[in-house]
Amino acid sequence: MIFRRRVCAVVSCGLLAGGVTPVTASEAPPAVDAGFPGGNIVLEKIEGDIVHVRQDLRDTAGDWFYWYFRVRGAAGRTLTFRFTKGNVIGVRGPAASTDGGATWAWLGASAVQGASFRYAFPAGADDVRFSFTMPYQESHLKAFLARRADDPALKVETLCKTRKGRDVELLRAGRLDGEPDHRVFLTARHHCCETMASYALEGLLDFVLTDAGAGAWLRRHVEFLAVPFMDKDGCEDGDQGKNRKPHDHNRDYLQELYPEVKAVKARVPAWSGGRLRVALDLHCPYIRGPHNEVIYFVGGAEPENEARVAELAAILEKVRTGPIVYKASDNLPFGKAWNTGTKDPRLLSCKGWTVGLPGIRVASTIEIPYANASGCEVNADGARAFGADLARALRVYLDPQGTAEERR
Repeated sequence: MIFRRRVCAVVSCGLLAGGVTPVTASEAPPAVDAGFPGGNIVLEKIEGDIVHVRQDLRDTAGDWFYWYFRVRGAAGRTLTFRFTKGNVIGVRGPAASTDGGATWAWLGASAVQGASFRYAFPAGADDVRFSFTMPYQESHLKAFLARRADDPALKVETLCKTRKGRDVELLRAGRLDGEPDHRVFLTARHHCCETMASYALEGLLDFVLTDAGAGAWLRRHVEFLAVPFMDKDGCEDGDQGKNRKPHDHNRDYLQELYPEVKAVKARVPAWSGGRLRVALDLHCPYIRGPHNEVIYFVGGAEPENEARVAELAAILEKVRTGPIVYKASDNLPFGKAWNTGTKDPRLLSCKGWTVGLPGIRVASTIEIPYANASGCEVNADGARAFGADLARALRVYLDPQGTAEERR
């Protein structure tokens, strides 16, 4: 028996028929579901204290690894969650939340055995959530915007409506009261499961809104345009996003199947005014392994652009103050490993589009690991701190003659 998202799944070992005694409340199986924003799971069965689940691939071509589910009615029990479609648990174990998904912590590798993890539910923990990553939903963005609601250097607009009628947020930050010297375009969640990119984007924008040092300089000289959820429906529906059929949002910059992409292609050139200097598309890599546990810029085939990306990368390594290590030597050059470009002439990425915009100096994709970067734990706060480091690097790149005080 299989239960999909938005169905509260309870599998009972007792039947109320044929003279079979029903299970008691203390023996009842837990409720496992994904009926909330970002949720994704297929519950296959519950056998005693073992819960068999798998990720819901829906309209994904091939396999992927995002999942996010809720467990209720398990307080005081210890359960094992066994994944039946590959090992989709990350290198620091699952992320867990006991406050409805607002904050998260990694359970650690010690909780994991193969494709299973074990969790002892605290007494009174009636709602615990588990995920492959640390989810970032519209509710997280709204919480950030509420903290900055009175800041004149931040404006919230609507880029467009999604296919399902949701608003797609468009944020403007920095120099808004006049013509800036520079403009920077930022995107995240072309692949909706890549949530750590959203925490980094939030950290970058939060730094821009600070009143001192590099943040103050950015507010005076740079206007930022940011789309936090390029696949808004996928983010809220809990899709994989990566390799969506017939192609995903980050391969749509020729065909424009998705309203978010079409709207970006109309808005950005009209907004840039010849002052667009940097365009960065924030992503997360694969689940584990080489090139997937370091932060890196994805190299392209355009030599002049790549030379400027290397310059920004060297600055980022130098100015980093956050807990997550970044080394420019970890960047992945074009032609290496998976980075060989698309073979389909009908497909074009966000970076592939922005690199051709007038005035652009740097167009690139940054990959931010889900859980581990050069041996450092990646979590919500660490990803935000990396975003702040990226803002510092942009400040130096855009004005290398600035004072030491202005660069901090």
